[in-house]
Amino acid sequence: MSKSKLYKIIGGVALAGIVAGIAVYSQLSNRHKAIVKAEFLYKTGLVDNEWKVSDDYREYKMLSPTFLIDGIYKSMEGPKASNFVQLSSDTTLIWITGFDVKAVDARTSKMLSNDFICHTNIDFNDAKYFGGFGLNDRIGVNYPRMTSLSHGIEHFHLPEGFGIPMKGNDLLTVTTESLNHNLKDEYRWIKHEVSIGYATDNSRIKPLMSRTIMVMLPFDEQNPYKQPLDPSANSCIPVETKNHTYDDGHGSKLSGHWVVPIGKKTYRSDVIEQLQIKDSLRLHAAAIHVHPFATSITLYDKTDKKPIFISNMINHKNRIGLGKVEDFVSETGIWLYKSHNYELVLTVDNTTKVEQDMMGSAFLFFYDAELENRIRTRKK
Repeated sequence: MSKSKLYKIIGGVALAGIVAGIAVYSQLSNRHKAIVKAEFLYKTGLVDNEWKVSDDYREYKMLSPTFLIDGIYKSMEGPKASNFVQLSSDTTLIWITGFDVKAVDARTSKMLSNDFICHTNIDFNDAKYFGGFGLNDRIGVNYPRMTSLSHGIEHFHLPEGFGIPMKGNDLLTVTTESLNHNLKDEYRWIKHEVSIGYATDNSRIKPLMSRTIMVMLPFDEQNPYKQPLDPSANSCIPVETKNHTYDDGHGSKLSGHWVVPIGKKTYRSDVIEQLQIKDSLRLHAAAIHVHPFATSITLYDKTDKKPIFISNMINHKNRIGLGKVEDFVSETGIWLYKSHNYELVLTVDNTTKVEQDMMGSAFLFFYDAELENRIRTRKK
């Protein structure tokens, strides 16, 4: 076979591969297109793909790889990156006290709108974390997410005198994702600057444990996208059934990521099993995660018929997005009891002319008497 003919065959195969690749890419969801584009940019070296880290006094800062914003990326769709973090080089006990994230221009480092921040998740290795304190019965019980910052709540700090204890060289996983609800013709290179605040003097700090609760709604497993729904039913149309789908403990499925219709709507979800209260717990803080068009989320005591806390949201008036999501922080704390029933109540107001997607969750922080006893006993 001549070289020219061989080159033609190779060229034809390559062209066919490119055409097939374009066809496959065109069928991907916006979320998966972002993953493919980011991987291409990182592998080819067109943008930097490394995290930059600095550890100043009581603050650990990270600068994410570069994200390309080249169109609309709704919640859960934008380019993202993950990084493993050790807050110190040894086993010295430290106390995490707060979290911050901001968007900056990748080239000028100028601070940008928070509308480019989708969420920043802080996860931990629960086997290593709880095993290190001798609390093996907690391993695998809850999803090991310490907290999450998200659009509208880019800064969250625990109440004075409280912190999350951990050995400094235990690993945290930080995942940060970008967002762009409004700028259709945007073409911008951005980064996320993530900070974790911590303290080393533990003589007067009380330990908190984190626990996540979320709105989870039933859906028709045989025909999940069937509409319309019964207006009186507390059910939903899931965004999709692969991710954020949970078992209710009785063999039925619940969705934590669903579609909201046009107008106002209230969703309720029993959270007593998610709270896992053995006797009582004292709540000191809560960080909230919702999507645009949420207007409030309430942890409600059905037994006493009163709210534990209410978080209100301020939505942008002239564009899609959350300007402010209220957190809950209390040095005194509020008691929750095993004998009481609790639910998470989410209100939304979809002011657009199309359906939108929604999530509603709260990262709760309770005083941890058992862990404090382990820490103080070890010091003696």
